[in-house]
Amino acid sequence: MMGKKRILVVDDDVGILRVFRSILQKEGYSVETAETGKIAIGKIEKEKFNVYLIDVRLPDMEGTDLLLKIPYEHGTVKIIVTGFSTDDVGKRAADYGADDFLVKPVRAEELIATVRDRLDTIHSEK
Repeated sequence: MMGKKRILVVDDDVGILRVFRSILQKEGYSVETAETGKIAIGKIEKEKFNVYLIDVRLPDMEGTDLLLKIPYEHGTVKIIVTGFSTDDVGKRAADYGADDFLVKPVRAEELIATVRDRLDTIHSEK
């Protein structure tokens, strides 16, 4: 991996934030977290991230709306995380610019594979 890839995890469940951070840090990623859309926007305005993992339901906005606030940059991966597995959620996430979506509960292997595969796909498109 060239340089440490940076990931922002946005979820109002602190347990999920803690688990995702631990899993991803063990894989060598640098991980920041945010419990609300507002906190996430503050971090997005100050820092660049390679991957955004965003819960679809946040206390102050929809995760899909937060997708629209992420500046377009080649090599950026946006993944929606949801507790509701429906084709509608997947389609809506894609319409708002998500590259993929994961359904809770997310297994560690699935999280790692999705992040890695999406980063590999983006970088192979150069």
